Amino acid sequence: MQEISKGANVSLTALSEDAGAVVVSLSWSSVSGAGDADVSVLLLDANGKVRSEDDFYFYNNPAAADGSVQLLGKTPTGNGDEDRIGVDLTAVPEGVERIVVAASQYGGARFGDLDDLRMTVADRSGEPLVGFSIHDAGVETAFIFGELYRRGEEWKFRAVGQGYETGLAGLATDFGIAVNEEAEGPEEAGDPGGAGHGADAVAMEKAPDAEPEPVAPAPAPAPAPAEPVAVPAQTRGRGPRTTTTKKKVTLPKVAKSSLAENDSWRPARLFPVPTLKSDKEREVRATSVLLSVMAQVPEFGRRLTAAFGAPAGRMQTFTEVSLPHGDTPRRPDGVIRVERAGKLWTALVETKTNGNPLKPEQVQEYMDIAARRGYEAVITLSNDVALEGAPMVDVKIDGRRKHKVSLWHLSWAEVAHQAQMLIRHEGVGNAAHAWLLQELLEYLRHDQSGCHGFQNMGAAWVPVRKGIEDETLACDDPRAVEVVESWERLIRQVCLRLGGELGQKALPVQRVRRGSDPRARRAAAAERLCLDGRLTAELRIDGTSSVIAVTADLRTGKVRTCVDVPAPEGSYPLTTVKRLVRLLAEAPADLHVETLVEAGNGPRGTLERLRPEPGDLLPRGGAALTGFRLSLIKGMGNTRGNTEPGFIRSVDEAVARFHQGVVAHLGPVEARAGRQG
Repeated sequence: MQEISKGANVSLTALSEDAGAVVVSLSWSSVSGAGDADVSVLLLDANGKVRSEDDFYFYNNPAAADGSVQLLGKTPTGNGDEDRIGVDLTAVPEGVERIVVAASQYGGARFGDLDDLRMTVADRSGEPLVGFSIHDAGVETAFIFGELYRRGEEWKFRAVGQGYETGLAGLATDFGIAVNEEAEGPEEAGDPGGAGHGADAVAMEKAPDAEPEPVAPAPAPAPAPAEPVAVPAQTRGRGPRTTTTKKKVTLPKVAKSSLAENDSWRPARLFPVPTLKSDKEREVRATSVLLSVMAQVPEFGRRLTAAFGAPAGRMQTFTEVSLPHGDTPRRPDGVIRVERAGKLWTALVETKTNGNPLKPEQVQEYMDIAARRGYEAVITLSNDVALEGAPMVDVKIDGRRKHKVSLWHLSWAEVAHQAQMLIRHEGVGNAAHAWLLQELLEYLRHDQSGCHGFQNMGAAWVPVRKGIEDETLACDDPRAVEVVESWERLIRQVCLRLGGELGQKALPVQRVRRGSDPRARRAAAAERLCLDGRLTAELRIDGTSSVIAVTADLRTGKVRTCVDVPAPEGSYPLTTVKRLVRLLAEAPADLHVETLVEAGNGPRGTLERLRPEPGDLLPRGGAALTGFRLSLIKGMGNTRGNTEPGFIRSVDEAVARFHQGVVAHLGPVEARAGRQG
């Protein structure tokens, strides 16, 4: 990958023969784990202005109708976040000369608070082409990272690194969008519970040019849809918001009342599973069900393949395709083909269910077949969760081959998460698509489907836990690293499930600097596990400062979840204490509340004891009150799997109970991560 400095430019076609579509990545890290930013993309004409507000893409307008731009969302890294954008340069309209890639912050946050600001551009296969790092960020609240621009028949990349103290509104104004700020309540901002940030909404209009644009004849009205049932997609309650006439269909969380005579009557399902008896049957059925829904629901198929470099276009899917390979043909579980402007993008799919591991030799064969046939990708799909710096399957890439094949991995938990995000929060094109996704979710959640995500802590779990209990585990035991990796996979899956329920991304927080070796980080965590017997993690809800700390103490057999709530500045201590107790009126009675003071330890007790006497939380001796630590403690499962007494289920339930019972009631109170331990 070529590194360039601020102001420099480079030709993408000179760096890769496969630069017709690129994936742009913006990344950053934060020592506190609370730093975040939102990406945006502007398409500019020869005058350096947007042609209309449709040329502005952000979280409420994430994709172009022609497939030229697609915001792919955030991906947690070992040190922070990475926000990716798919750009199909072959589909960019002729009138667009520049594509500006920017990011903005909100709530008074500045880019100087973030570390390792960086932009990279990769080709269609995922091969990084060029990178640019920003080192001079300060008080800016919006930043142009870089831009893609035309020069004749080729596209080039320029490293910009220009900041704005006026936020996204100031940046957007520079490119021809008039910004009108007006206060908006939390309910209007997509926060019906009133627990949002209360940020201003920004309605955007096309700025007037020097000369008025010619008025085109009004187009004929489009025919009304057959089914007018529609629910607008929710907004996230901050930053720019553009109005749109497009409607999205979501499904209510509460099911309609049943017409069955009794509970023994089971509703008919499109994808039945009770007859599945073998792993092979589960794999065949799961592959066919998933691929068919991907082809029939464009939003869903695009969501799962865009991150793998697939263009936006007509998708067809196939199962049990026979492909030549030596003397014996091979049959991948599935094939995905996407057609765009006469070009085909093809991926082979290898599926595993019921916790079965992927076979390296099998995946290697598919990589070789894909390379020979000119296919773009191989996608593996299993219950396991991929980790940064830890490949799911080790394969050998023949460097002599001109054609590159990308290897990607999906977890069944991620498939379920994306389906839930669409039908519960973001919406799809019509009611039939929403119903199909709901049937897919019902299938994935069935006990017999084998598609339940990560559900086994591995063979090292029992001996490591026993070694910690009897204090015989050596600090250099490699099995401890295996347990730490399984723990990270579990936390990532917990984030997927929590985010699917909330309609917002939940991301693991890694308090290390960008660029550190993930293997070294896991080795250090394994050493801490051997010394104190604890597995620790932090989860952050995207768009908020709420960070949930999770500690699994293998010596005591307890799981602790906690957050730190800062005290409002300038308020009286007794008023602050009473307000907190009122906010927690519906919280569990066994919630532990501890007062945080500048030095030493403050009073603590359970919410049940403190409700009648909130004054017991006041610091003694005139110590300054800085905040509160809220904690819930529950028993930890004994087995390594996801059964009723299992460790995985106990952690998942602990986080879900803590967020629903505690964090959700805090409302506008900003919650920080509680100290581990």
